[in-house]
Amino acid sequence: MRRKDKEIKDMEEIESIINKSNVCRIALSENNSPYIVPVCFGYKDNCLYFHSANEGKKIDIIKKNNKICFEFDDYSGLLISENPCDWDMKYYSVIGHGKASIIDDYEEKIKALNIIIEHYSESSYEFPQKFIDAVTIIKVEIENISGKKSGY
Repeated sequence: MRRKDKEIKDMEEIESIINKSNVCRIALSENNSPYIVPVCFGYKDNCLYFHSANEGKKIDIIKKNNKICFEFDDYSGLLISENPCDWDMKYYSVIGHGKASIIDDYEEKIKALNIIIEHYSESSYEFPQKFIDAVTIIKVEIENISGKKSGY
């Protein structure tokens, strides 16, 4: 990271940013063409989980290239000064890389879905078989991660 003064090294602080986030943006690449998409997610034990329809662009790309970049942010406002060149933003961000895999095991899919649901609520659910069959669960094992903050 170029700006070491803005780097977040504490993993608890990085996880706090992830846990406060409502959206994860994942970046994929197909034939040297980038593709980024916001997803609902869950995070546990250094892994991200998200769900998808059983077919679509995300799934097609992941099957060909499972390398993923992901991003979270918390933007809190603009810090204005007299000189616009000195303006700054008040934010936290987390960026990382990992490898995606599709979870096929029925019980593992249920666990992953509950990790996603628990990110947004304090509940867990019983899922009908037809729902589990109609959804694809992607697990991203995080390989590296970094955090950054400004204006704090």
